[in-house]
Amino acid sequence: MGPARAADTVKVGAVLSISGPASFLGDPEDKTLKMYVDRINAAGGVAGKKIELIVYDDGGDASKARTFATRLVEDDKVSAMVGGSTTGTTMAMIPVFEEAKVPFISLAGAIEVVDPVRKYVFKTPHTDKMACEKIFENLKQRSLLKIAVISGTDGFGTSMRVQCLKVAGTYGIQIVADETYGPRDTDMTAQLTKIKNTAGVQAVINPGFGQGPAIVTRNYAQLGMSATPLYQSHGVASKSFIELAGPAADGVRLPAAALLVGDKLPDSDPQKKIVVDYKQTYEASAKQPVSTFGGHAYDGLFILVDAIKRANSADSDKIRDEIEKTKGFVGTGGIVTMSPTDHLGLDLTAFRMLEIKGGDWTLIQSGS
Repeated sequence: MGPARAADTVKVGAVLSISGPASFLGDPEDKTLKMYVDRINAAGGVAGKKIELIVYDDGGDASKARTFATRLVEDDKVSAMVGGSTTGTTMAMIPVFEEAKVPFISLAGAIEVVDPVRKYVFKTPHTDKMACEKIFENLKQRSLLKIAVISGTDGFGTSMRVQCLKVAGTYGIQIVADETYGPRDTDMTAQLTKIKNTAGVQAVINPGFGQGPAIVTRNYAQLGMSATPLYQSHGVASKSFIELAGPAADGVRLPAAALLVGDKLPDSDPQKKIVVDYKQTYEASAKQPVSTFGGHAYDGLFILVDAIKRANSADSDKIRDEIEKTKGFVGTGGIVTMSPTDHLGLDLTAFRMLEIKGGDWTLIQSGS
């Protein structure tokens, strides 16, 4: 690449789990980034520069992710990074981007990505702690205060379990059973039977992502536990979960982004236009249902694009400073206002409580 061409581009890296067990996250993220970078470039680019997007597939493997992060920094010389489909791959890459002083907008769920705050690390999805709080808020409204937890032992499931245990007391919630399962387990009947036989359980929460929560949901129905409310996390906020769980998913509640219920939002909702436009654009191009995971990539890309515009530069430090100044950004995940002490910029109002009915998402009104 000649110097003239290099000056006309801004290099953006992405390390995503496009294949492997977390492909339901990485595939829509990859499609979203490529689709919108093409659109941005066709419209003239950003700050007078075309975006050169460099994508690597880590297959959900943390050590591969770290290797690709090093390549993006040392060989590709990216100005910024959007990616990290899972908590595990993100945590493996953080030291690389921190040391290189390259801003990294992660697409992973766990709160540990941004707490403690690191200078160059940001993220777009709601945290697992927020998911616990939103679920507990709803449980408290329904006077369901004795609960069981069954969580995956993957990075996200482990982190969310810890967060739920930490904040339960604040909501007057008592955890009376606590079970786990491995990422490759194919039957959770034994753990759910223990929960079923625990006296006083009024609801069950399942922190996890991937196939595990769908298996839990199917086993739950098979054991005749459907009269006890089951809550999933935002880690299953895609149609693929409903397809995997089948009719057993009916009645399951979960906190998720407005994106899944865009058409059901009032016209006065500031997110409505953004989420409806993204859904239509994504589904027309990708020929598959929209998921919140692609939405996280959309938010990460456009937070970055806005920061590059304000910085009017491809300089990593200038871009980092502008990302941190993001204020009132309306995305698919909520309205984002970051600060030096908050590298996520979302509050609990960014989460909607949904219930699956008839194989589709429905919006639960506050207090019900």
